[in-house]
Amino acid sequence: MFQEYKEEPLTPAGRLFIQPETNISVICCLGTHEPLRIDAIKSVIADSMLAKHPRLSSILVVDKNGHEYWRKTEIDMNRHIIFHNDPIEGAKDDQDAANILMADLAVSVPFETDKPLWELHLLISHKCAVIRAHHALGDGVSLLSFFLAMCRKADDPEKMPSMNPVVVTRSNGGGEAIGGILWRLLKLVWFTVVFVVDFIARVLWVRDETTVVSGGAGVELWPRKLVTARFLIDDMKIVKKYIPNTTINDVLFGIISYGLSKYLDNRSSKPLREGLRMSGVAMVNLRPQRGYQDLEELMRDPKAGWGNKFGMLVLPTYYHKSGSDPLEYLRRAKAMIDQKKSSLESFFSYKFGYLIMSILGAKYASLLNYRILCNTTFTISNVVGPKEKLTFAGHPVDYIKTTSSSLPHAITMHMVSYAGTAYMQILVAKDLVHDPEVLAKCLEDAMLEMKEAALPKIKRK
Repeated sequence: MFQEYKEEPLTPAGRLFIQPETNISVICCLGTHEPLRIDAIKSVIADSMLAKHPRLSSILVVDKNGHEYWRKTEIDMNRHIIFHNDPIEGAKDDQDAANILMADLAVSVPFETDKPLWELHLLISHKCAVIRAHHALGDGVSLLSFFLAMCRKADDPEKMPSMNPVVVTRSNGGGEAIGGILWRLLKLVWFTVVFVVDFIARVLWVRDETTVVSGGAGVELWPRKLVTARFLIDDMKIVKKYIPNTTINDVLFGIISYGLSKYLDNRSSKPLREGLRMSGVAMVNLRPQRGYQDLEELMRDPKAGWGNKFGMLVLPTYYHKSGSDPLEYLRRAKAMIDQKKSSLESFFSYKFGYLIMSILGAKYASLLNYRILCNTTFTISNVVGPKEKLTFAGHPVDYIKTTSSSLPHAITMHMVSYAGTAYMQILVAKDLVHDPEVLAKCLEDAMLEMKEAALPKIKRK
């Protein structure tokens, strides 16, 4: 197989992610409560798709003309597995230790280019494994799907995790009135134009007003701190019952809107203007199926397959003073996201990046991506993870967390669900956001307050 493999040029997205301004890694943590069995972990990794996958077993090379390629190589496992035998200094518990290491990796040194661009850190004293992989290898969905392909069901160790079912929206057999079709088409055109203009404006010159959570150019180099906010999926499902056709993503953004307002109420040194806009950049999976995917299917299907298959949305949230009805944040979030769903903004951002790449090159495409991050306030991503309990190399997996390397935002939020709990990793520039634990508590309290407000109203229905 190695002899048959030829050098393959980087995709446009891969070239984007090796530029200095957008040189990003994906970081994932699997935690257990059992001591790590090193030989078992090495055996699972050696027998995994690492030796077969053309990205994860290739090095990045640049020819004399400056063209970038993937070149197949032999994997030396000893260079990829890094042992941390001593306890992490200052860690309160095992999960805090994992967060400290992940925050450190978010601003750590670049990968060595004479080996494939991934590494596994084993925290022996804290019973967890932290995987860092370069974003040029693939997006969060691709890499999470690969990591989980090495896991097995806790109740059936011979079986791999169940894939998330494809959600298919069926038409009503042509029974929709022509007026309804025209109305949907009109909304598609209108909202696409409005949001594309806003997207381009954010890239070029429009910037969020400065608050205590604002970042900017150069902030990606500042020291980081990472904390975790936890939400029960059942609680989020209760809240989404309040409004018909509400999704978990609607609830999530309602939580963020309410939680940020609560945090700013406590931390702003001067009164903020009611309705102050803070824009988030959301990464949207453009594959037909949401959540993690079957690894072999990703490798086989070029349309829904391995790589970086995501677009960006600019999601506005607004500051409102304390005392507001918590469910108002959900109503506003749902209305805004419904409008975004009626547009082609995410597909435009994906194709726009490719267009800039083909005309001006990777350097300018990277600068435009960097500018939209500098002109907004935070990053948010959400990946639907496994619903059942898993094991990794025979170790029961207690939690799955993910984050990325630093961006010019002062706050980045990455959420992945696992076995009924959603883990949101909040990565902050600690010289700007001094108390991320308070921010995490504001988000958790926002979720609980929304649930308490929704319960009696749902019962009355």
